[in-house]
Amino acid sequence: MRIIAGKYRGRNLKSPPSLQVRPTSDRLRETLFNVITPRIEGARFLDLCAGSGAVGIEALSRGAIHVTFVDKSRKMCALVEANLDLCRIPEEQTEVVQAEAADYLSRSLKRKAVPFDIVFFDPPYVADYLPVIELLAQNTGELLAEDGMLVVEHHHKNSLPDEVGSIIRSRILKQGDSALSFFSRKR
Repeated sequence: MRIIAGKYRGRNLKSPPSLQVRPTSDRLRETLFNVITPRIEGARFLDLCAGSGAVGIEALSRGAIHVTFVDKSRKMCALVEANLDLCRIPEEQTEVVQAEAADYLSRSLKRKAVPFDIVFFDPPYVADYLPVIELLAQNTGELLAEDGMLVVEHHHKNSLPDEVGSIIRSRILKQGDSALSFFSRKR
């Protein structure tokens, strides 16, 4: 795995040691960033189920001002930290949190954290995606910025609803077995 573009372009990242973790491929990451590039400069980015942290690090490389990495695994959080160190990314631009995605979002609501401009959610393909998507949809303006975007990576056969609460899917891109669903607030 490597950083594709931006400030940290070409840097190699450490990969997860286990086959139980499915990192977002370089090709799919490139597709993702081709779509969100106009929104990335100066964005607050949340990488939920971060794994190696490659997506969040790519966001920083391309101009995000802050990335929060959330993963339930202590080993994955350590891997994210190692990859941040490899890229020499300043600590004030990042936060690494060991937590379940829904728990992290619930705690963020309680402490009235600054909302994120872009949320990338990439849980294991067998997971139930809806509780996290619903939590974000019900709290647009508090978790997800008013003009923010939620991007969900999922198996192409795993169908997600086109509309959840206050957000609507505006686009779906399929690549191999993976798909990216892009959600934003209803207009």
